[in-house]
Amino acid sequence: MKEISQLPVFGVFITLLAFTIAVQIKKKWNYILFNPVLLAIIFIIIFLLVFDIDFEAYNKGGKFLSFFLGPAVVALGVFFYEKYAEVKQNLKPFIIAVTVGGVSGILSVVLILILFRVPDFIVQSMAAKSVTAPIAIEISRIAGGVPEITASIVIAVGIFGNAFGPLILKLLGIKNKIAIGAALGTSAHAIGTARAFEEGKLPGVYSGLAMCLNGIITALLAPYILDLFFSF
Repeated sequence: MKEISQLPVFGVFITLLAFTIAVQIKKKWNYILFNPVLLAIIFIIIFLLVFDIDFEAYNKGGKFLSFFLGPAVVALGVFFYEKYAEVKQNLKPFIIAVTVGGVSGILSVVLILILFRVPDFIVQSMAAKSVTAPIAIEISRIAGGVPEITASIVIAVGIFGNAFGPLILKLLGIKNKIAIGAALGTSAHAIGTARAFEEGKLPGVYSGLAMCLNGIITALLAPYILDLFFSF
């Protein structure tokens, strides 16, 4: 097993197998906690621990899958092109909603952590919790946080939004597909966008746009917001 685990194809195979099994479990038992992304992560962690395989060995193949994240995000532009006329009509309220959501997302987590007197490096690491991992990690580095903590929190937030986001929005009485997409993309980045596409192409498009816009907003504002709070 040790020799096989050193092959790049090993990480790809284990990831695809874990996700396939997770999807089948979700189809058979449609329970909210049986989120395919969450289950796949748990399966992979258990497998690596049981067979005593280093994460670095697994990630040799994982890097190949990570490479496709870039093209996948760019591919969202195809859906945007198809829905451009409709998006254009709602552009102003959409930008306002995502901006308010992005800023409130930063302020809320920073305020809560400061009120609970959490160490500064944790606050700096979690300020960018709602944007996609590459952007969040760079923001964390600039702000003085710990990138490893940031990456973990970003994944956790994405999984939570994917699993519970639509349910929370439904309980709040939000049924508009555009609003659902914008909310998932703003709060749960790429993993939330994947869930938005399950709701339909239109919410998926708005979620992808919200994810990109919130990434820019957070990258620009998060360091200054942190400086403002820590200056008192």
